[in-house]
Amino acid sequence: MSHFDTSDKKIHQGRNIKRFREMLGIKQEGLAYDLGEEWNQKRVSLLEQKETIDTDILEQVAAIFKIPVAAIENLDDDMAIHIITNTFNIEKNDGCVGGNGDLNSSPFTTNPIEEIRQLHQEKIVLYERMLREKDEMIARLDQLIQENSAPKNRINSKHL
Repeated sequence: MSHFDTSDKKIHQGRNIKRFREMLGIKQEGLAYDLGEEWNQKRVSLLEQKETIDTDILEQVAAIFKIPVAAIENLDDDMAIHIITNTFNIEKNDGCVGGNGDLNSSPFTTNPIEEIRQLHQEKIVLYERMLREKDEMIARLDQLIQENSAPKNRINSKHL
């Protein structure tokens, strides 16, 4: 039968939280910190072992991960394997979807050389601004020194 039924599949919400956390590069300690003071690494570890998780906690985690709650609730093992496989296929195909070599064909790819150039240009602009500010500060300090060291015409009331 070609009918695709998701009701037979077991979805482990804790495992899904772990998968998303790892995909986003967040450590258990980091997630615990974002969840609040009552959370620690051990509690996050226990959370990731639970098959079903309270809705309010799912909503907090989804907000931290910036994903819909449904993504955590509905991701099953087959979908996870599919996502991971596609991720590795994207990396194998020169960083582009479909492997056609066009780096602009995927919103997930960037040109690292262009990013480096942009960061370098931003750094140059920052240094130039800092140098201008330094020169202005030196000029102001020189002016203050000259004003304070110039002889002042003091009128001595005794000599009048």
